[in-house]
This record gives sequence, C-alpha cells and structure tokens, in this order.
Amino acid sequence: MSDLVVVDLGTGNLHSVEKALERVAPGQSIKVTRAPQDIAAAQRVVLPGQGAIGSWLRALANDDLEQVLKEAITSKPVLGICLGLQSLYEASDEDGGTVCLGVLTGRVRRFAEPAVSGERLKVPHMGWNRVNQVMDHPMWSDIGNGSRFYFVHSYYAPVPDVGTRNVAGETEYGIKFVSAAARENVFAVQFHPEKSHRQGLTLLRNFVRWDGTV
Repeated sequence: MSDLVVVDLGTGNLHSVEKALERVAPGQSIKVTRAPQDIAAAQRVVLPGQGAIGSWLRALANDDLEQVLKEAITSKPVLGICLGLQSLYEASDEDGGTVCLGVLTGRVRRFAEPAVSGERLKVPHMGWNRVNQVMDHPMWSDIGNGSRFYFVHSYYAPVPDVGTRNVAGETEYGIKFVSAAARENVFAVQFHPEKSHRQGLTLLRNFVRWDGTV
C-alpha cells in the first residue's frame, strides 16, 4: 500500500508532482500509477493533469478508473491539480462539450482573450498570479492570502453568481475565476503547486498532513 498515489492518465508533468511530494513527505511511499487497486489502497490521492480534458477523461473511462476514483473522492483526502480541478465540475466547454465527474456544480468555460485597460490578455493564462483565499481551510495553513502561484490554462471555472459555495480561492485574469475549490475531503487547484516554489511546496505539505476534514 502506498501512502500517496499520483494518478497517471497520460497527461504529463506527473513526475514533477511526484518529486515535489517527495520533498515534502520524506519517508512516505509515493507512487505514480493508473492501477485501480493502487488507487483504492492509497491513503491519499493526487489527481493531476494538463492538456485536453477530453483525452484525460477518456483515459479515466478506458482504464476503468472512474468508479475507483469516485470512491476515493468520497472516502480519503484527494488533491486535484489543473485538469484535476476542472474534471470535478459537471461539464466543460472543451471539445464541443464534455461531461465531467459532477462532484462540483458548474461548467468550465474558455477564456475569451479579455481586454484589460486596453491591453489584450493572452490565452492560455500562463505565469504567476495571485490567489485570494475566500475560505478558511487547513490547506491554506502558512500560506499568506494573496500569495502568487503558477498557472497554465485556457479554461476556467467561473465563480458562482450566488455565494461562494465550494470556492476556496479566486484569481483575476480579465475576469474572476475559481483558482481553488473545496468540498469535504477534496481540495483542488487550477494552478500548479509543483511549479510554485515555496508556497506551492507548503500547499503540498499541508495536503500530506491533512486528514480530509475542515
């Protein structure tokens, strides 16, 4: 049994996540895998991904991982990164419309290259940006509000019109979007903590210590 499992759906950057976890969790067993039995047995699950959400979700279905992942989402600490956040919503506009896991309410949209102060912002949103913490959560421990994290994405989860249910962090890029979401034992971020230096490692360290309660 592994202490932590990084789910491998063939979308790259997995070993950067693995190496970052090794830094913050010395002595713990960390495994990159797509084997359902490994995911089921792990104490904590990291769900990373970058690129196209359609191929990511098809890999989930083709390897019969969807059910075991849904069971993990209801029973143990889970950290989603990038596509690992977007996949938790009900649907995405990517690939003409993609049905997602439905853990969080809402639909993922594509940035429309918004103009700010006369300057057109580039898509994808790539680089460092601030995260405004809008929920008290153990995953934010020792991370200052407004800390900067590294983003690479063309799609985003809109902030709900009513309230901030399940929203743990917000970021501005022409519009305000969800940069961190939380529901019970699941915490997910749009940014890449493994690329975000000290504050990113702090978030990963918090995950390693988090028992899944708020």
